[in-house]
Amino acid sequence: MPDARVVVAGASGLIGRALVASLRADGIAVTTLVRRAPETADEVEWLADDTPLDPDVLVGARAVVGLNGASIGRFPWTPRYKSTLLWSRITPTRALARAVRAMGTDAPQLVSASAVGYYGSAPGARLTETSPRGETFLADVCGEWETAALAAGDDARVALLRTAPVVHRDGVLKPLMLLTRLGVSGPIGSGRQVWPWISLDDEVRAIRHVIDAGLSGPVNLTGRDRATANDLGFALAVRMNRPYVVRAPVWGMRLALGGDATEALLTTDADVAPDVLGASGFEWRHPTVESAVDAALASD
Repeated sequence: MPDARVVVAGASGLIGRALVASLRADGIAVTTLVRRAPETADEVEWLADDTPLDPDVLVGARAVVGLNGASIGRFPWTPRYKSTLLWSRITPTRALARAVRAMGTDAPQLVSASAVGYYGSAPGARLTETSPRGETFLADVCGEWETAALAAGDDARVALLRTAPVVHRDGVLKPLMLLTRLGVSGPIGSGRQVWPWISLDDEVRAIRHVIDAGLSGPVNLTGRDRATANDLGFALAVRMNRPYVVRAPVWGMRLALGGDATEALLTTDADVAPDVLGASGFEWRHPTVESAVDAALASD
């Protein structure tokens, strides 16, 4: 990546923090958009009121990366929180898209977050970037999210990052590690449902690859090799030297988390293939879910 500035919105989250650190470690200037008074010269306050993002903030940038969104790992998904899940993504994405559109052909590449939840659940199918949108609540959120990004206009270069759950202590592993440590982990439902996944390291490297390669359109950010819920859970149990035998019934998950959250996160069966990444020359540092779990727990 040339030594051009990158603007990052959503820099306080797990992926945002890691991306900013990676860019700066390589000497790339980063401007972060924050929702508070700026504390350093490389911070710009935005979304404090109804004032649009000043397009001048993006002048000279190679790319603007939007990673905003309330956590899908907070439960239960009440009607109010489901609204938060939607609007915490739509509002900032629309603001970025308007600024990019206003710049016309001088605009930087817009790299906008989305999620593999776009595809919903499709047992037995291999899902690529050309597959249709699913019919779940999360699929609808992702569809609205991507539409907001594409409002940047036909002349804009827009990449849609359909990201899988991140295999990290503060990502998908957080609740699983607690259950495993207590010795009560095991298959969720059948456990044979295919779960998309990606390591944090490869997530950051993939975002940078999207910018370097100038990719546009949907890009599935997932691990190279498919894995089931059992593959991930068993790999974690082995790494933590704990049993993996206590089956979690789907009805119990629905009771505890709600139907939409259970369907979107636990019982979904989605073999999402990273075709665009692979075809564009991306090389995975953690190609298997086992290697991703090992990397995430390496400090133990």
